[in-house]
Amino acid sequence: MLPELGLFALILALLLAFVQCTLPIYGAWRGSAALISVARPAVAGQAVFVALAFGILTYAFVSQDFSVAYVAQNSNLALPWYYRFSAVWGAHEGSLLLWLLILNIWSVAVAAFSRRLPDALMARVLGVLGFVAFGFLLFTILTSNPFLRHLPALPDGNDLNPILQDPGLIMHPPMLYTGYVGFSVAFAFAIAALLGGELDVAWVRWARPWTNVAWAFLTLGISLGSWWAYYVLGWGGWWFWDPVENASFMPWLVGTALIHSQAVTEKRGSFRAWTLLLSIFAFSLSLLGTFLVRSGVLTSVHAFASDPKRGLFILAFLGIVVGGSLLIYALRAPKVAGGKAFRLLSRETLLMVNNLMFVCAAAMVLLGTLYPLIGDALDVGRISVGPPYFGFMFVLLMIPVVCLLPFGPFFRWAAADWRATWRRLRPALILAVAAAVLAKLLAPTLPVRGLAGVAATLWVACGIALYALQRWRTAPRGKRYTPEMLGMIVAHFGVALFLAGVLITEASSVESDLRLAPNETKNVGGLDFRFRGVERAEGPNFAADQGTIEILHDDKVVATLHPQKRQYSGGGQIQTKSAIDPGLFRDVYVALGEPLDNGAWSVRIYVKPFVRWIWLGGLFMMVGGFVAASDRRFRALPERVQATAPVGSAASQPVEVGA
Repeated sequence: MLPELGLFALILALLLAFVQCTLPIYGAWRGSAALISVARPAVAGQAVFVALAFGILTYAFVSQDFSVAYVAQNSNLALPWYYRFSAVWGAHEGSLLLWLLILNIWSVAVAAFSRRLPDALMARVLGVLGFVAFGFLLFTILTSNPFLRHLPALPDGNDLNPILQDPGLIMHPPMLYTGYVGFSVAFAFAIAALLGGELDVAWVRWARPWTNVAWAFLTLGISLGSWWAYYVLGWGGWWFWDPVENASFMPWLVGTALIHSQAVTEKRGSFRAWTLLLSIFAFSLSLLGTFLVRSGVLTSVHAFASDPKRGLFILAFLGIVVGGSLLIYALRAPKVAGGKAFRLLSRETLLMVNNLMFVCAAAMVLLGTLYPLIGDALDVGRISVGPPYFGFMFVLLMIPVVCLLPFGPFFRWAAADWRATWRRLRPALILAVAAAVLAKLLAPTLPVRGLAGVAATLWVACGIALYALQRWRTAPRGKRYTPEMLGMIVAHFGVALFLAGVLITEASSVESDLRLAPNETKNVGGLDFRFRGVERAEGPNFAADQGTIEILHDDKVVATLHPQKRQYSGGGQIQTKSAIDPGLFRDVYVALGEPLDNGAWSVRIYVKPFVRWIWLGGLFMMVGGFVAASDRRFRALPERVQATAPVGSAASQPVEVGA
């Protein structure tokens, strides 16, 4: 009876989501405190029922209840216990339930930590979140029920996709979804402000910490996904511009523009239209990513499902969200304009360029991702757009961002002193150029991309270091680095590390496909690789051909790697398991290919300098987002709100709000 109870819990959650998205918003419109007060109990009740359903599905996997069709399709008796937990979200139905659980966690957090915000505003925010939850609960119940029965129960189930039998599956989807869904909070604040006509800067201050946290989680999720693809798929790359990779990258790009636009709106009152539209589009692109992953319209190794009916439902919901949001925006457009004037040389101008470049980059990725569908619609054939297009266009759009990034912290609001800023940044430019020249002298074969990577890394890193040093020298003690400022410094330093990892790795990596016989040695990238042969190895639910390869430097063994070619017992799937000798300044990556004649094997070897700096940069950016969100300034009610609140009311007290 537990599966039926899980479905019943989802139906009850659907009813509460309907209550959450109707009564509080109507109450805010009519000024009814009783209806407004329904919002938080509805959020709490919905979260309880969704958590109950998720717990029941998890128990079905752990107890190996193969009478549940979803469990039978994605687990078997041989699956290790720790992968039974992650198998809950290893396919479409369970991943959607995880999506809903995370949405409810966000809603509960907003309801719990924003008690001192104006009641009418919070009723509208929670109402919008309830509308999103209602749409996805309806989608789950009608098209993606994870509790469907398979009677009689099977004695054993299918295997979980071997690609997903990895610790990366345990961490990557929850972090990615937390970022995806987190943008719904910024979206909810924006729509709530539009519905109430409260288009001053107050709502932006309250939304900023939530947006920063969502962006930080999405950064972590994308970094984990990139790392997972690097070491699991056996191809040695970290990003392939796959449609589903792009689906997570587009909201990240728009979210990056959004967190900068929110800063301008909150501090200067400008960019209000930018902030509202970016809030709408960041979440809309998250919904688009959900559509691409689950509709089957595009082929991807990451795709969860290929059911056009499900895709049609999400597409219709996406149309309602985007169309309805833009209609509300159009109706409120006359109130959106405002803000303080600024000159051409100002921090606002640089952030405007930042917004334009990131939005253009997102549009470029969107066009390339959907181009096969556009080709089909125009009857010109299904033409795929690959890495050459994305790589060239993205780099072209990011060059201005990298060049201008160090200027941003030095430029003042409204009007900047160009000469003073240039004097401060001149040492960073000199050091960047000198480092590129030195790199060319030490490594004459290093391509232009590698030299650009060295120069760009030093330019950004030294620029942010000089700003930090200036703050240390000139700002009074205790006010040198606010959490918001410190988060910016850490995140921008992460950009420098990321640039080094991407550009230097792409320019100097060595790749070689070899035929290696037992005890044969070959040199790749200045290292000797000695193949000791292949032996049979047994895993908990697989058998593997396991190679032994010694890495030698100056005739000394510095590492021994054991790449595998696994065959899983459940369905006989073959999966390559690479072996990596990791290092801060270089990775050695070995993947076992196919058996050849006389005991020889094909082996693919990569030597990848600085590749780990890519994910190290992502971690720094993530930490920067969390640190910026912790600024207590975001938790203080604006003076205007406190001044206009009735005496004795919650908003009139000097309290903290926000995330």
